[in-house]
Order: sequence, then structure tokens, then C-alpha cells
Amino acid sequence: MSFDRIKEKLSILADAAKYDVSCASSGGKRANHNKGLGTNTGMGICHSYTEDGRCVSLLKILLTNHCIYDCAYCITRKSNDIKRAAFKIQEVVDLTINFYRRNYIEGLFLSSGIFKNADYTMERLVSVAKKLRLEENFNGYIHLKSIPGASDELMREAGLYADRLSVNIEIPTVSGLKLLAPDKKHEDFIKPMKKVKDEIIQYKAEKKIIKSTPRFAPAGQSTQMIIGATGESDRDIMYSASYYYKEFNMKRVYYSGYVPVLADDRLPSLGTEVPILRENRLYQTDWLLRFYGFSVHEILNESNKYLELDIDPKLSWALRNLDLFPIDINKADKRMIARVPGIGLKSVHKIVQARTFRKLDWSHLKAIGIALNRAQYFIICNSKDFYKKDHSETILKRLILKTSNSKYKKHFNQQLSLFS
Repeated sequence: MSFDRIKEKLSILADAAKYDVSCASSGGKRANHNKGLGTNTGMGICHSYTEDGRCVSLLKILLTNHCIYDCAYCITRKSNDIKRAAFKIQEVVDLTINFYRRNYIEGLFLSSGIFKNADYTMERLVSVAKKLRLEENFNGYIHLKSIPGASDELMREAGLYADRLSVNIEIPTVSGLKLLAPDKKHEDFIKPMKKVKDEIIQYKAEKKIIKSTPRFAPAGQSTQMIIGATGESDRDIMYSASYYYKEFNMKRVYYSGYVPVLADDRLPSLGTEVPILRENRLYQTDWLLRFYGFSVHEILNESNKYLELDIDPKLSWALRNLDLFPIDINKADKRMIARVPGIGLKSVHKIVQARTFRKLDWSHLKAIGIALNRAQYFIICNSKDFYKKDHSETILKRLILKTSNSKYKKHFNQQLSLFS
């Protein structure tokens, strides 16, 4: 096949893959033996990101944008009049190796529309990874998008060659999926997730007994939800995410704001994109659930179904729970210190370590690096000064936003002066 045709395919199928944001590549650890090509060790591979946060360090393509399904939210739905293309297995292998040798990429993210059925498509995805590993001795990062409904046998084989597997749940709720993708079944998404989870557990157990046991999807599995295509609240979304983390040991759940590209009565009208800030707030909430000990109902409940866009979710929670503050930074446990706006996990550890040697005051906390423009209203330390002074939630919010905006403007002016 001519170079021009390959280039045309690449243009079509790379563009079609841009709506999938779940292509992070950290977490894998694959050593390079026998002078193989590439490596994926330590913290994973290097990343670069576009302005909207999408990863561009991998060769990120679809195997095909042909699809037997007609999902209302998908640009590649079968009823959409777009230019179609499909790579051959060897073409993807050759592209990956050639791009890697030229230092354009450090790994492969491969997804696909559905050719004939789930197994036929999944078999082709696995063949690409298998060829790269066994024939090209490629040790770089490989992320395969699992096809909903694929057989257990194919999912098992995929995990032997890929670093990470993912099945996009697509719509956060069963009712939303039924509305926009009536041809798909929720259980078809769940089945491969469960298989991957069980295989990872089994391989880890066998590895403890038999050292030569091959690794299975060492970077785990992830999933992605489309936000804003249906009417789910932020509370609905985070409860769904919490379920997938708990039930399937997900490494990450990704949130992708729906971009209206098709006119459909079931979808938001064209030109009404989901604010990127909503995605950001969902990721911040996700972080609080996974690392800060929060539960969904603390942040989102019947009275607060949506996250505030003007302040982050930790600050929002703190303002609604002023009765728990101020805390004494020299006495409080780590859990409560981590819940103070403006104090991150690294600072929590520094505070706990430092206070074993002396009582901390404002100067110590500033040196540690906490954001005092927020934290000062929620803590006391070895100082007579306390900044809260019985302010109400509304006044505190206004004060914090004012100082935050002033800090941003000062930073912006400093950056601007560099170009003057």
C-alpha cells in the first residue's frame, strides 16, 4: 500500500481517537531484555499534554472507525456520514515501530470501532500487541482498549501482552446508556472488567509461588465516562466512579466532557460543550475520594448534587462544615489536617514530622509550603493570631476567592513582565 494511503488512514483514525482521554501510561514496569526495542520502567513513560489535558505521548489511534453500533454520542456511529478507514494489523505494528525509532512516541494506545462483532475486533487488537511483543521484541508501553462483550479467553490473552487494559463504561448510568446506545448492554461492559480484575488477582497470587509466572496487565485497568451527554448529576457520576473503583480495582476513572458533534433530540444541542472546569472539579473530587479519605456523600448529597465551579470541592466541603474548625495544627490527627483547604498530602507528612520537634507557628507553616490564603481560616497554631473571627460561610468564601484572585493576578503580572 502507498505511503499516501497510510498517511490518510493515520489522519482519519488518529483524529477519531482524540475523544478518548483514558490514555495515561504511568504504572507499567517492563524491563528490556536481550537488546529488545524500548523500555517502560519506574514511573512509566514520559508524557506531554495538550492544553485541554489530553495525552499525546503515545501513538493514539483506532484500528478502525467502522462500527456496527449506532450510539447517539459517538462520532463514529454507523449512521454518521464520515470518511471511514481501517488499518491492517501489520500496518499498526510498522507505524508503532517506525514512530518509536524516530522518537515521536514512547508507546501505543490502541482502540477500535466494532468490525463484525466484539470477539473479531478484540482478536485483531490482541494480534497487534502480540506481534509487537513477540516478533518485534517491543518493550514499550501498550494500552489496549478492551471491547465490551469480548470473550474471557481473549481478555486473558490481551492482559499477557498489554500493560494496561480499559473498557469505557461510556455513560455513567444504566438508564443513560439505554437511552443513547440501545444496542449495547451494561453487562457487556461489566464482564471484561470482572475478568481483568480476577486475572490480575490470580496472577499476583501465582507469582508469589512461581516466580516465572508472566505478568498480567501490570498497569491495571481503567475506564472512562462521558459527562454531560445525559442528565446525570455530579453526584450520580461520582457514585458510579466509586462503584467501579471498589468493585473492579480500577487504577483510574476518566471523565470526558461531551462535545456535541451530532444533532440528535436525545443529546445537548450543538455548541453547548461541557465546561472544562466541570471535568476539573470531577477529577479533584476523584482525588479526594481515593487519597484523602472522603466519601461521596460528604462532598455530594441531596442538597448539593453538583460541584461548585468557582471553588474546589475540598474548600466547598470545609465551608459547609465550619463547626469542625478550627483545628489545632499541633494536635490534630493526619486525617483532619488533610481535610484543611490549602494543605496537600505532602504538607501533611511534613507537618506531622516537624511538630515532633517543636510547636509550629505561621512562619513554620509558610515555610512548609501550605496555601495560607485558604488554610489560615481553618487552623490555629502556636500563635495568638487566628484569622477566622467567626466569619460566616458566605463571607469566608468571598475572602478566599478575593485573595486567590489577587494571587493569580500577581503571578500573571510577574509572568507578563518577563516578556516586557
